[in-house]
Amino acid sequence: MKKTFAALAVLGLLAACSPTSGDPAKTAKTSKGDALVDTKGMTLYTYDKDSDGKSACTGPCATNWPPLAASGDAKAKDSYTVISRDDGGKQWAYKGKPLYTFAKDKSAGDVTGDGAADGAWHVAQP
Repeated sequence: MKKTFAALAVLGLLAACSPTSGDPAKTAKTSKGDALVDTKGMTLYTYDKDSDGKSACTGPCATNWPPLAASGDAKAKDSYTVISRDDGGKQWAYKGKPLYTFAKDKSAGDVTGDGAADGAWHVAQP
């Protein structure tokens, strides 16, 4: 009985740590309407200065607006693609637009970054 329980616990732990094949983001309701959010429920944003499939947010910008990181082996799925960043990292994009969180959002559903930088930042909408 003890060995069976231990084996089940290990399998459960491995399943929890294994990467999923699901989308990198999901849709949630916010005060700005439906928005894309990361796996923690944090609102995702797009940036007007980005070009299709290319991030313009580097250095201090990326500190304030952390890119939605993709693993090195992440694969495009449906409307989600993986782009290469200038710093060598990988980032998720939705319909060609790179996705970011905002450092000043503290709780799931916060949308404090919408309209920042003279309106250049927007809540990512599905």
